[in-house]
Amino acid sequence: MRSQRIVFGKRLKQARQQLKLSQKQLGLAIGIDLATASPRINQYENNRHRPSDQTIARLSTALKVPVAFFYSEDDGLAQLILLCVQLSMEQQRVLARYIEEKYDVKCCINM
Repeated sequence: MRSQRIVFGKRLKQARQQLKLSQKQLGLAIGIDLATASPRINQYENNRHRPSDQTIARLSTALKVPVAFFYSEDDGLAQLILLCVQLSMEQQRVLARYIEEKYDVKCCINM
């Protein structure tokens, strides 16, 4: 199992690059001071520092990805997370029921 910290940096970089933002642009977008915006994002992406939960929430908003995406160790699961958040709550419930029925699996936590 990979370290959550390493996964976080990788996912942060993927999301930033997908939006074609520089590290400086992202840093400024989440309220980091101009002088430290780029180095701070670089430290997060290279796993030298972990952002606070509040900063992670701001990164999530700025990058238009759910917080869960940052912690998905598996690329397939990360893709599913990004797809599912585009669905309505009803569509998510239908999809969950479909998966349960199609693959004879059950969610281990009652939702």
